[in-house]
Order: sequence, then structure tokens, then C-alpha cells
Amino acid sequence: MVMANPSLLTESIFIIFLLPCLSWSCPEYQKQALLQFKSSILAIDSSFQTLDSWNSSSSNCCLWGKVTCSSPSNSNSTSTSSVVIELHLSYLYAPLMPSNFLAPLFFIRSLRVLDLSWNYINGQIPALGLGNLSNLVHLDLSENSISGQIPALGFGNLSNLVHLDLSLNLFNGSIPLQLFQLKYLQYLDLSSNRLSRELPEEIGNLTKLQQLSLSSNKFSNGIPSSILHLRELEELDLSDNALSMEIPSDIGNLSNLSSLSLGKNKLTGGVPASMQKLNKLNSLELEGNMLTGEIPFWLFDFKDLPSLQLGGNNLTWNNNMKIVPKCRLVGLSLRSCGLQGDIPEWISTQTNLSFLDLSMNQLHGPFPQWLAEFHFLSYLFLSHNKLSGSLPTALFRSPELFILALSHNNFSGELPKNIGDAKSLFILMLDENNFSGPIPQSISQFSSLRLLDLSRNRLSGNIFPVFDLQMNLWYADFSSNQFSGEVPTTFPTDIEILALGGNKFSGALPSNMTKLRNLERLELQDNNISGELPNSLLQISHLRVLNLRNNSLQGSIPKTLSNLQNLQILDLSSNNLIGEIPIEFVNNLTGMIEAPPNRTSGVVFRVSLPFQHFPTEFSVNELIVNWKKSKQGLSSHNIDMYFLFDLSNNQLSSEIPASLGSLKALKMLNLSFNKLFGKIPASLGDLQNVEGLDLSYNKLSGPIPTTFTKLQQLTTLDVSNNKLTGQIPAGGQMNTMVNPNFYANNSGLCGFQIRVPCPEDLPPAPKLQEHDNEEPWILLEAVGIGYPVGFLLTIKIIFLTGYFNPSPPSNSCRRRCHHPHWLIKQRI
Repeated sequence: MVMANPSLLTESIFIIFLLPCLSWSCPEYQKQALLQFKSSILAIDSSFQTLDSWNSSSSNCCLWGKVTCSSPSNSNSTSTSSVVIELHLSYLYAPLMPSNFLAPLFFIRSLRVLDLSWNYINGQIPALGLGNLSNLVHLDLSENSISGQIPALGFGNLSNLVHLDLSLNLFNGSIPLQLFQLKYLQYLDLSSNRLSRELPEEIGNLTKLQQLSLSSNKFSNGIPSSILHLRELEELDLSDNALSMEIPSDIGNLSNLSSLSLGKNKLTGGVPASMQKLNKLNSLELEGNMLTGEIPFWLFDFKDLPSLQLGGNNLTWNNNMKIVPKCRLVGLSLRSCGLQGDIPEWISTQTNLSFLDLSMNQLHGPFPQWLAEFHFLSYLFLSHNKLSGSLPTALFRSPELFILALSHNNFSGELPKNIGDAKSLFILMLDENNFSGPIPQSISQFSSLRLLDLSRNRLSGNIFPVFDLQMNLWYADFSSNQFSGEVPTTFPTDIEILALGGNKFSGALPSNMTKLRNLERLELQDNNISGELPNSLLQISHLRVLNLRNNSLQGSIPKTLSNLQNLQILDLSSNNLIGEIPIEFVNNLTGMIEAPPNRTSGVVFRVSLPFQHFPTEFSVNELIVNWKKSKQGLSSHNIDMYFLFDLSNNQLSSEIPASLGSLKALKMLNLSFNKLFGKIPASLGDLQNVEGLDLSYNKLSGPIPTTFTKLQQLTTLDVSNNKLTGQIPAGGQMNTMVNPNFYANNSGLCGFQIRVPCPEDLPPAPKLQEHDNEEPWILLEAVGIGYPVGFLLTIKIIFLTGYFNPSPPSNSCRRRCHHPHWLIKQRI
């Protein structure tokens, strides 16, 4: 028997299988469509290389990367040619790609799988083109910037779709009803868009659906009852919307559900009892709704439930009940659920916990040792309670600890010296407690720390830890403590927000602050800092907030302050600054001239947490400023909306630069309590966004400019204690500025706002007749003639009417009296 050569046999088999492959080739029109798609990208980015294997010299596009073709036996053609059935085009690393670039792909009607996820596609999807792909089974357009409405006509033709992912785009409007006619659909993800309106009842038509995610949209009204028709459903995520009303009472009939996420909505009512029937449930997330009633203890009877998120509702915990959980929880949230007393002992049995949130309750007592020894604990939230005592050192031995939030408690004592051993810490928030003593030097060992908040404690010392310059620390708040010595600069070079206000730092501002080149917000208010403003500080060009209020700074405002072109909040109030307000400095504050349209809505740090289908926000502490005559905090959520300029309570002596009127983004301008003189510039009427304007306690003279009537946002104006004169302008918001105290102690203001009429408002005096202008002697002559004539005429009339009867007087009367020679005749 002759033995076959194994190597020859292998080669023969390889050739047998290879020959058909070599003969298969895609249709020419499909090849040209793919090349046209590539050339569109090259037209805007000549360095694009991801699709290098796509070239005209290669006759068979089935051999190109990211392309899959059918075999001849599976194609509809009787020839040996193949057709393109799959395009896996995710992560192309191309530049911003207009959606019309996709048009050539819509001519490949044989496509069954099209994956364009994680690209930079923008614009709207052409409905007619998409509708050509009637053979599509799998379509993934997630993680792009596609906008507009979901095309009803296009998706109405995709009757074979099984998998549809449009998540993380910019789609708006409602879900087209045609989408609910896709009877084979098993996977539908429309999450993280801008879809709105109510969920239609037609959603119940998708009876083969196994996974449905509509989270992070703007859907409203109730959950449609037809959703109970989706008996094959395994995962349902409706979180982070505006859904209201009660959870459907029979939701427990969805017996295949393993994951139910309804968090961050406006759902009311209680937890439906039918949920007890969800035997396959391994994740229940009801966080952040308006649910009421007592937390049902049967929730802890699910043996396979690792995650239970109930926090942020109006649910209540029965503190008198003792439970023995049958589940082995990995994630638990009972935030704001009315827990009282010590941290519940039954939690000590859940040694697999990775995520625990008991914040915003009424817990008191010490930090349990057993909790500090949980080896898998990564996320611990105990803030806003009444916990006390010191922190156990075992807490920081955990290599898994990632977020530790213990703010707003009564913890005391020194911080553990081994705090730096928790090298995985990403967020550490210990603010608003009673910690004392120095900051442990080991805290500088954190390599991954991004947020550090030790504010509002009683920490002290004059030596700060030396942080690694390459550390990723983004935000550090040491404010409202008792630190002393020179202002520390031993922070990582990439830090963006540094808060050191409300301490006892003294001396001059250090010259080496320039190494903090990425600082955007620097708070040093309420310290004892002296000396002049150094040029080094003014070289940190990214600064947007600079707060040096209430220190002992001296000298003049340097013209180099104009280097800080991104400033939006400048507070140098309550110092000892002298001299003028430099015109050059004002002219270059471009950050206050116009608010950039592309800024975010605030300073908020978002972290995606496990067991929650929406990101959790960690806000930076409020920025305290003098706002409209009182100290107020500007929330980190909208701090980018505010533009403030405060030089009050100094000794500045100059005219107000007219160029201040160019800072049109300003919402508050405060120059009060200085020695400014001259007239108020009319250009201040151009501050179209200003809400508060305080020029009081200066030496300003002349009138209030009539241009102030253009300040349509003005709500507070104070020009008191100056030397202003003239009429207070009327019109616009000036008609509402009627508090007399804000005009007091000026030398000559008038107007209806202070109830003092102006001379031009007084009624005119009556006009004189022509004879009123004659000489006074004519009037006297007329009086001299008129009186005697009138008297004689009167006597004559009386005599003629018989009132006077002349008769001789008697002798006796003549002796006794001196009556006239006539008597009044008495009538009886």
C-alpha cells in the first residue's frame, strides 16, 4: 500500500478550497460605490489611511478589509461572483463626515450588516437611500452626531431588521410608527438622543423584542400598558427621561426580565407587588423618581439580585424591621430613604459590595470597622448624615477604593496617615466635617485622583504636601480651614481649579505660580495676602476666575493683567489698591466682551457609575461673590453664565475708563467705595447684559447718562454718595430704579425716582397783562383818584335814599357828646 504524502495532501486541500475563493469577485458597481465612499473622505482628509486596502488596482473588493462577501452558492446570481453582504466600518478615525458621504453605500442593496458606529457622521440620514437596503438585518449607527428625525420612510422598508442601534446621536422628535412594524426586531437601542413626546402604544407590536433601551431622552407621560405585550423582553431601560405616573402594576408579567432600569424619571406610586414574580431579575434600578411608600422587604428575597438601586425617591425604610437578605448584593443604593441610627448591621453580611450609597439619611454613630474592611468596596457614599468619630485606617488599605464621599458629617480627628495607600482613589470628598491637624504627606501619593475636597474643616499647618507634577488632579478645594504660611504652589501642573480661600495665608503671592499653567479658577479670597499683584500670576493665560477679595494687596493694578484674556470673573475688592483703572487692561479683557457660544453650561464632573444607566454628577463648590449688595454663591452648574468685574473697597483714584462699556458680557460691575472722579461714561449704557451696577461712594460728578435707559437687564443701580447732578434718566429699566437710598447724598439729582421734581418739570407761572408792565406810579395815581371818587358817590346814594336825615342836635347832647351834626334815622 502506497502512503500519501501528508504535505501534498494538505496543499491539495488548500488549493481545492482556495480556487473558488480566488474566482469570487464582487460586482463592479459595488466596488465603485465603495471607492466613491473612500474618495469622499479623502477629499476632506488626504492623510486618511484606515481603508488603504480599498484601491482600484485590486479587482476583487471581497478581499478588502472591513468587507465581507457572500459565497456564490448563497448569492442570488447564477455566476461565480459574490456580493457584499457586510460592512464593518466602525472606528474609521476619519474627520467630521457629512451624512451624504453614505449615499454610495445605499446602492449596495445586498447588504445584510452595516456597522458605522463610533465615527463622526453628522447631518440627517437620507430616507430614500436608507430604504434601498431592504435586506438589512443588522444596522448600527451609534456614537455619531446624526441629527434630525428618525426617517420614517427609510426604516419602514427595513422589514428584515433584527438589530437596530441608533444610540448616542442627536435624533429629535418622536419615534416614527413605522419602526414598530419591524416584526423581527429583537434589539432596539435609541438611548442618548433628544427624542421626545410620549411612548406610543404601538411599541407593544414588537413582540420578538429582547432588549429595549430608550434611556437618556425626553420621553414624557406614562409607560404605555402595551409594553406588557413584550413577553420576550430580557432588558428594559427607560431611565433618564421625564416619564410620569405609576409603574404598570402588572410589570411582573414580563417574566423573562433580568434587568429593569426606570431611574431618573418622575414616576409616582409604590413599588408594584407583581415584581415579586420576576424570578430572573438581577438588576433593579428605580433611583431618582418620586416613588412613595415603604420599601418592600421582599426585594431582598431575590437570590440572584446583585444590584438594587432605590435611592433618591420618597420611599421610607422601616427602621424597626430586621431583615436577613437572601441576595448577595454587589450594588446597593438607599440614598434619602429615611434610614436612622447606626449603619444597618445587616449590610455587614454583604461582603461582595462594590457600590454602596447611604447618603442623605439620618445615620449617626461611628464609621463601622466591618465596612472599612470590605475588600471589594469601590464606591462609597455616606455624605449628608450625622456620622462621627475618626476614620479607620483600614478604609484606605483597600486597593479597589475608587470614590469616597463622606461630606457633610461630623467626622473629627486627624486624617489617617495612610490615606495615600488607596492608590486607586479617583474622587475624595471629605468637606464639611470637623477634621483637624495637618494634611498627611501621603496624600500626594495618589496617582489617579481627579477631585479632592477638604474644605470647611479645621485643618491647619503651614506645610502642604508636594504633589507629583504629572498627577491628574483636576480640582482641589482647601478653603475655609486654618492653613497658614505662604500660599502653596506644590500642585500638579495640570490642575484647573484651585480653591485656597478662607484661610490664614500671608505674605506676597508667589512668583512660581506660572507653573500652574492650566489653572482656570483660582480662589484666594479672605486671607492675609499682601504685596503687589505679581506679573507671574498674570501669565496664567487660561484663568477664567480670579478671586483675591478681602486681602491686603497694595500698589496699582498692573497693565499686564490684560494678559488674562479669558477672564470672566475678576474680584479684587476689599484690598488697598491705588492709582487708576488701566485702559489697556480693560481693552484686552476679551473674555468679558462677548460670552463664547461654545462654552459648557457649568463646571460639573460627570462619572459613569456601575449599576446606574446614567452618569452621576459631582459639582464643584459654589463660588461666593458680592452679588447685588449681598454675598451669594454661584452654582457650578451655571457659573459659565456669569461675568463679574469687582474693584470695590479700594483706593483707586481716576476717571472711569470709557472702554469699560465694551465689556458687553458683564452681568455685574462694582466700582463702589473708591475715589473715582469725573463724569460717568455714557458708554456704560452699552453694557447690555448688566444686572447690577454699583458706583456708590466715589467722587463722580455731572449727570447720570441718559444711555442708562438702554440697560434692559438692570435690576440694581447704586450711585449714592457722589456729586451727581441733573435729572435721573427715565425710560426702560430706569423707571423701576425707584429706591431713594441708591441716589442719596448727591448734590443735585432730581426725578420721579426720588420724588424730587426737576426745574423743567414745574408748572409755568401765569402770564402778566399789558398794563402789568406799566410803571408803579401810575398805579398809585389811580388809587389816589379812585378812592375819593368812590367814597363821594357812595354818600350821595345813601343820602338820596333817605338813610340820612339832617336835624339839629339837642343842647344836652351838645354838651355831653361830640356826635356829628347828623344822626342815623331809626326805622320802627
